[in-house]
This record gives sequence, structure tokens and C-alpha cells, in this order.
Amino acid sequence: MRKVMLFENITLDGYFTGKDGDFSWAHRDPPDPEFQRFIHDNAQGGGTLLFGRKTYEMMASFWPTKAGKDADPVIAKMMNEQAKVVFSKSLKEASWHNARLVKTDPVKEVQSLQTEAGPDLLVMGSGTIVAQLARAGLIDRVQLIVKPIAIGRGRTLFEGLEELQRYRLVSARGFPVSGNTFVEYARL
Repeated sequence: MRKVMLFENITLDGYFTGKDGDFSWAHRDPPDPEFQRFIHDNAQGGGTLLFGRKTYEMMASFWPTKAGKDADPVIAKMMNEQAKVVFSKSLKEASWHNARLVKTDPVKEVQSLQTEAGPDLLVMGSGTIVAQLARAGLIDRVQLIVKPIAIGRGRTLFEGLEELQRYRLVSARGFPVSGNTFVEYARL
């Protein structure tokens, strides 16, 4: 069965996005070659990417461009080549390479995808999708990059969760230059 994994940047005060969807705080790290190597290695894990409309539009407007490829060729290659499932009722099409638009219920679609053969499913960003999948108990693993910054308000990952969900620590690693901490949890 395919696992559902979550990869997110979060602040020290627990937000994955700031007020009005601001995410600029996640890209203010000082140069940190060790952290960059780690991100590149982690990205090699592959998987089918799951996006909501907002995250899809943000990613699709950057990674296929010259600016995206110049900013990080390794991540751009992975983002552009991976299969993508985009959940949106308002988009007319998902034209980014290897993207498929799904207008039905994300929970039912992910449950269906889990039964098919293929790589794990990876959610990046996409807070509304994360919240729906979390409420349905479908998130198997959580990978977080904790950024050493507090923003005071924004959105948390598991908004609307009504039942306690427990996870166990799989691994953790700190990066002194950037101050970032990577933590990975598996659902119990």
C-alpha cells in the first residue's frame, strides 16, 4: 500500500504559512551547503506529488521557468519530472508536465491511489489538502523543516483535527549554519 507523506517547512511557533498565505519566511536561510545537500538527497526519494490549487499554481509558475532551474537545478528537475495530482474544483486544466487534475474529493482519490501500485504519495504545502487527509487519518509520515523564526500568526498543518493522532520520531537532524532542524515522524 502506498504511504502518504507530508513535507513542510514550519516556523518555531508552528505555522506553515503566515498571514495571507505568506511563505517568504521559508526562503531566508543563510547559505548552508550541508542543508542544501540534505534537501537534494531527500528529494531523490521520489513519489507522486499531491497539490491543492494554490500550491500547484505557485510551484508551476516557478519550477519550469529559467529562474526556477537556475535557483536550484536539482530540485527543479525533480519537481518538473515527478507525477503530480492536483486537487481543484476551479482549475480548468493542469498543464505542468506529468500533472493530472482531480475535481473530486481528495480523501477518496488518495484512498484510491493508495491501493494502486506505484511510489508513495507526497504532499508539499497544500494546507487544505493536508487538513482533509489528516482528519481522515491518511497521513503516514511527516517530514518537517523547522525554521528558526517565529511569525506570530498564520495557518497550522492539521487545522480542524478533532481526534488525537500520535506519531513516533523516526529521525532528527540539526543544521547549525542555517539553524534549521529536520524531523521525521511516522504515524503510530
